[in-house]
Amino acid sequence: MLENYLIVHKNILPDYYDKVIAARRLLESGKVKEVSQAVKMAGISRSTYYKYKDFIMEPGEISGGRKAVFSMLLTHEPGILSALLNKISSAGFSVLTITQSPPIHDIASVTLSLDLSSATSSVSELLSSMSETEGIENVKLIAIE
Repeated sequence: MLENYLIVHKNILPDYYDKVIAARRLLESGKVKEVSQAVKMAGISRSTYYKYKDFIMEPGEISGGRKAVFSMLLTHEPGILSALLNKISSAGFSVLTITQSPPIHDIASVTLSLDLSSATSSVSELLSSMSETEGIENVKLIAIE
């Protein structure tokens, strides 16, 4: 999945990309409590922030990360969640939290947060492995720290 990313020097990008990161830093540090305050201080609109916040990361946010959040859809069949957890465990990742919605039309939305500190596989390999598993659909990396 990391093949979907590029490393680009920020000098060739519009300045609002840097401002999205600045707004996110303000929120994460607790200096501001609301997105409207953060975007005002950063000098961007709320729509710009929401449009790009999940797609702009600094290199330090990707490499050497210790936690990651994934979302996916699981078919409501016996053994699907177990198969997912086995893949995670065999790759050396530890589950921190699992949030699962009740299945609607036999599909459940699942959000996982994982500890990456003792991983034996890359996040990209885990994403591919999860995506290739029958009953697991629409796997996305939401955030990494």
